[in-house]
Amino acid sequence: MADRPVPVVEKRLMDVKLGELGTWMGGRDFTPNGLLSSVRRGYERYYNKYINVKKGGIGGLAMLLAGYITLSYVWEYNHIKHDRWRKYH
Repeated sequence: MADRPVPVVEKRLMDVKLGELGTWMGGRDFTPNGLLSSVRRGYERYYNKYINVKKGGIGGLAMLLAGYITLSYVWEYNHIKHDRWRKYH
């Protein structure tokens, strides 16, 4: 017996074809509660995949730290750029 097709709205983003992207986006919940629950689900998936494992390493924490460093650099880029062009003499 073949698997029944999954509706586009229930697919994950990685499984959505480019032509189905508009339909998929239309089925998302963009209310504050919906956005909060999606962030919570993402955090739980990250935590269960990288942090809450039986035999874990430093990989999950290193990835979190690298993301924080990258985000901090992006936030401060304009300030860093202006300091680079300032003349000290």
